[in-house]
Amino acid sequence: MKYSITIALTALLSSTQVIADISPETKQEIAHLLEFVQNTTCKYDRNGEMHTGSEAVEHIQKKYNYFQDKVKTTEDFIRYSATKSELSGKHYRIHCQGKPIQNSASWLLEELNSYRQSNKP
Repeated sequence: MKYSITIALTALLSSTQVIADISPETKQEIAHLLEFVQNTTCKYDRNGEMHTGSEAVEHIQKKYNYFQDKVKTTEDFIRYSATKSELSGKHYRIHCQGKPIQNSASWLLEELNSYRQSNKP
């Protein structure tokens, strides 16, 4: 199941909608982050409304498609697609059971750093 989600997310990133010239490593990191959000049990708070990981991924993917020409790195992806509302300016917040609430950017950057550490040659 997890493997099929990764394939589906990678296919989304490789589609003709995503035209940004980004490295294969960046594409893989973005696919990992999308899978991470998809599978989270945490709640994604957007403008005061709580969303599941699946709902958050749908929204992040739409924003990524919109901002794709600005995304060159995984950090760009987080900044443009998964950090805050363009309309309200409010930061997305992550609510994980037993943990302090944090901004989505911090949450995703922490996961990105962990992913990079585990994939070092």
